[in-house]
Amino acid sequence: MSDEDLERYEDAIELALVQEYKAVLPMFSYVVETERRFYLANAVETTVRSDTIPASVHVKLTDCWVWDMYRPARFVPAVEIITFNDVNVEKLPVSEL
Repeated sequence: MSDEDLERYEDAIELALVQEYKAVLPMFSYVVETERRFYLANAVETTVRSDTIPASVHVKLTDCWVWDMYRPARFVPAVEIITFNDVNVEKLPVSEL
């Protein structure tokens, strides 16, 4: 496989991922962004642990979708994130039917 073929393959996967994201977004209440990944979730629980040096952030997500183009199953029931970096949690606006 040439570099060009690999790039085309990755571009196709990323386009499919963007389309999937747009399709599943209305199913979720929160967007969570870490330094490594991007998640959609319906429940988010965050805890800052200051007893570690440096302080760490623990995030528990329930009913999730994970942005990862190489993951075969992006829907997962629960995710637990432990990080020493920033975590961005945003509540999505409720769409009216």
